[in-house]
Amino acid sequence: MVNPDELRRHQRALRILIVVLIPLAIWTIVGLITFWPGNISRHVNADVAGYSVPGVSYPTARITDIKPISCEGLSGSTAGATSARCADVTARLLQGDDKGQAVTVPMTAAIYSSGVKVGQVIKLVRIPPAADQPAQYQFSDFERGMPLLVTGLLFAAVVIVVARWRGFAALLGLGFAGFIMVTFMFPALIAGTNPIMVGLIGSAAIMFVALYAAHGFSARTTTALVGTLFGLILIALLGYGATRWAHLTGVAAEDDYVLAAAAPDLRLTSVVICGIIVAGLGVLNDVTITQASAVWELADQGASQRRLFSRAMRIGRDHIASTVYTIAFATAGTSLSVLLLIKINNRPLLDVLMTERFAGE
Repeated sequence: MVNPDELRRHQRALRILIVVLIPLAIWTIVGLITFWPGNISRHVNADVAGYSVPGVSYPTARITDIKPISCEGLSGSTAGATSARCADVTARLLQGDDKGQAVTVPMTAAIYSSGVKVGQVIKLVRIPPAADQPAQYQFSDFERGMPLLVTGLLFAAVVIVVARWRGFAALLGLGFAGFIMVTFMFPALIAGTNPIMVGLIGSAAIMFVALYAAHGFSARTTTALVGTLFGLILIALLGYGATRWAHLTGVAAEDDYVLAAAAPDLRLTSVVICGIIVAGLGVLNDVTITQASAVWELADQGASQRRLFSRAMRIGRDHIASTVYTIAFATAGTSLSVLLLIKINNRPLLDVLMTERFAGE
């Protein structure tokens, strides 16, 4: 026998779906079609971006010998640091025009002290020969494709084993999110499209697919989706107002100057605003689906609407409190090197928090 209260809840959710979600879905689809950026090559300064530099390549090489040397006069080393040790690393090229050839490149103390060993595979920068000069090589990075691949596959395996079909669907939703960001949001920002429209349309498209893929088509998921979409709108408005009020320029590091020169139609304030929306998307996705699930379980117990609202708010307060810690610790983790520099320089904390980098966070 069907529970009348449960039937009414499903009917209300269905009305929400018709009245709210269908127009939002249509708006999202139309927005994707309207603002889809297409070819953005004319919006990119190729000379600054650097991808068109002829002949420059990044071959891999295997380390065959390591010779410790003094860091004095070596580019990238700290002047006067006599105790630091750098190294000349000899490596045999595994690919490229000079495959099989042994080349020697210097390593700074910071890289050498990380634990460089014979047999490791590294990536080099090959500058093509010019005039009478042979090709030159510089150290670029360590080759870490295999560790990242294994870690990613292990993560996916654990998610699928524990969460089963929902875990697999969540991974598919994550893949779709990456697709929307790379093919729509990033190019649209580079082309100079309105960041609020880009952030809202892209985030809405991601949520429509990600939530239903991971949690199935149900009134519960629909409720969470409605909350997420309205939360995104609120975040976009507040983020825009706060960005303008605090006069955030989007210029917090040297890379931002390079980005501005490489994409002249991109306003760096757009990066800040859209970044706020995307960051809020991750927080909302977690909070709304767990809140909806918790409230739905309470509703099945037959509590009155007043009592249900009171219980739901208590759960919501716990969600908000834990979210505060999540955001703060994530910010601290990603900015740890900057925080250490602040500690070393002994700068006043209040002054630091007002700088572009931390104000944006």
